[in-house]
Amino acid sequence: MAQGNNPIDPVKLDKLAQVAIKVGLQLQPGQDLVLTAPMAALPLVRKITEHAYKAGAGIVQPIFSDEEITLNRYRYAADASFDKAPGWLFEGMARAFGNNAARLAISGDNPMMLAGEDPTKVARANRATSMAYKPALEKITGFDINWNIVSYPNAAWARLVFPDDAEEVAVRKLADAIFAASRVDVDDPIGAWTAHNAKLKERWTWLNGQRFASLHYRGPGTDLTIGLADEHRWKGGASEAKNGITCNPNIPTEEVFTTPHSQRVEGYVRSTKPLSHNGTLIADIEVKFEGGRIVEAKASRGEAVLQKVLDTDEGSRRLGEVALVPHSSPISKSGVLFYNTLFDENAASHIALGQCYADCFINGTKMSADEIAARGGNKSLIHIDWMIGSDKIDIDGITADGSKVPVMRQGEWA
Repeated sequence: MAQGNNPIDPVKLDKLAQVAIKVGLQLQPGQDLVLTAPMAALPLVRKITEHAYKAGAGIVQPIFSDEEITLNRYRYAADASFDKAPGWLFEGMARAFGNNAARLAISGDNPMMLAGEDPTKVARANRATSMAYKPALEKITGFDINWNIVSYPNAAWARLVFPDDAEEVAVRKLADAIFAASRVDVDDPIGAWTAHNAKLKERWTWLNGQRFASLHYRGPGTDLTIGLADEHRWKGGASEAKNGITCNPNIPTEEVFTTPHSQRVEGYVRSTKPLSHNGTLIADIEVKFEGGRIVEAKASRGEAVLQKVLDTDEGSRRLGEVALVPHSSPISKSGVLFYNTLFDENAASHIALGQCYADCFINGTKMSADEIAARGGNKSLIHIDWMIGSDKIDIDGITADGSKVPVMRQGEWA
């Protein structure tokens, strides 16, 4: 039980911090750490800093955000502000990554923070940030460094997930759900992660052995064929970065994933869970692909923001990732809709609009951007995951000679 009036169990919070450093990052002695977090996550930041320095970190540098400060921009800033971003900050982050600093992000913002703001201003601000952040993001998507994302149960987020509960109860429930999904509610979290990574490796090893040319999805509102990039490779769980350090980028994670071919996606697909994107909830997404590109898109909620996202750049209407997750994953079984992609993407198979990961190609970390593009890898300022899997979706792998191999049936591994 949590101690005193604190709804967040301090023992499990400490275990999450240890897992972030020892499993998520495998932070090395002397290595610096750049850490971003909402102010509400300060208790977790303090524990992570403790365990980072115990592991021999050089400098741990936190960078904080705050909901009220963010909203003040939308309330009071001049119009020109929304086309600007702190490029100097992101240039500094890119320099740090270039010098082998690790990257840790703590997720925990209010998912509905910008729901009441002008979607045009939100889109402009997001685009400016994406462009400024690109030099740093390329070091992450290129797996130059070890990086990780974990989460903290912000009160506003908890009220959204558990709207019928008092705030303290909601925070406790969200904290417990985060701890369970992150495998820190057990005696030996690091051992649990070792076993889980081994199971994920079995899955992606089998998929790599099949060398599928494409995947075919069938289900309610969905008849979609996703071509896979030439020389793609499946991954999941622990990954070795270019700096030689093996990290678990996402905690939690239940997915195995690879790179689709940006020009070879055909058909239509319907989302199975809402997408929470930068403070806006986008629900019931339905899109149609032709030649790899989304040519039609609609949503029952947040459609204006969806359309702005799709207009970000040429690559934002094409896919950069395809991921398989069984419907029986622990996060799916919890029955909790987190309104947070880090969790919800691990409850269902999903796809991502935008930038691909170089690491999902055979020898991809040694390829140039042009070589990756030639094999079908997509390039974009964005990378946005959304969920298309459920217990009603069947997936077949299609080989180069056209034969079909069952991959998933009713959302479970076949």
